[in-house]
This record gives sequence, C-alpha cells and structure tokens, in this order.
Amino acid sequence: MKWEFSNDAPIYTQLVGQIKMGIVSGSFPTGERLPSVRDLATEAGVNPNTMQRALTELERDGLVYSQRTAGRFVTEDQAMINQVKKDLARGHIQAFMQAMTLLGYTREEIIALLEQQGQEQKKGEDEHGSTAL
Repeated sequence: MKWEFSNDAPIYTQLVGQIKMGIVSGSFPTGERLPSVRDLATEAGVNPNTMQRALTELERDGLVYSQRTAGRFVTEDQAMINQVKKDLARGHIQAFMQAMTLLGYTREEIIALLEQQGQEQKKGEDEHGSTAL
C-alpha cells in the first residue's frame, strides 16, 4: 500500500482514511490479518503510537477487530464495508461538487461534463483494451 500524507489534517486521521480505503478496495481483504502495528508504522513512515491510535479508531468503528494473541483482522461484515465505501464515495462527490460549483458550473453542466468524460474514457478503453481510469 502506498502511503501519502498532507499537512492539512492530523496524520492519524489520514491513516484511518487510507486504511479504510485499503479495506474497501480489497488491499486489506475481509477476514485477513493486518500486519503488526510496528510493521504498518514502518511501512507508512510514522510513529507506532500514531498507527496504534489509527487502528484503535478503526477498531472502535468496527472495521477491524483484535484477537488477543493473533493480532488485528479486517471485519468480515461485508454490509459494513459496503456502507463505508458508500460514505467515502459521498465525501468525494461532495468535495467534487463543491469544487465544480466554485468554478461556476451548474449541476446540469457538471453532469454533461461527467457524461462526456465517461464517453471519452470508454472510447479509450475500447481502443486500448484497458480498464484503467
């Protein structure tokens, strides 16, 4: 997993968001054991206490759970994962809509741009046999 951080939010909240993204995208599959706190912290380049705080929050949210001697695991509750995925998508959509509105686009213009982009992307996929965004 590639870890990226910005200066606009606390690192632990960014870790929570990135691990959530990893769970909903399948980088951290349901039911699978997560790497240790120390291993995740080393991989992300953060203090283990910061990673522990992020994992504790994810545990509180129910996305991960601990087994006393075996470590932390990703929840197997697919409905919960799907809800988190929808919530993350809504957040991205809201930010996108706010940015487009600030640029002066109306809702109808935004929809038209999205449809145009979708058609161009589909055409590119058809020509190149790719499914990348």
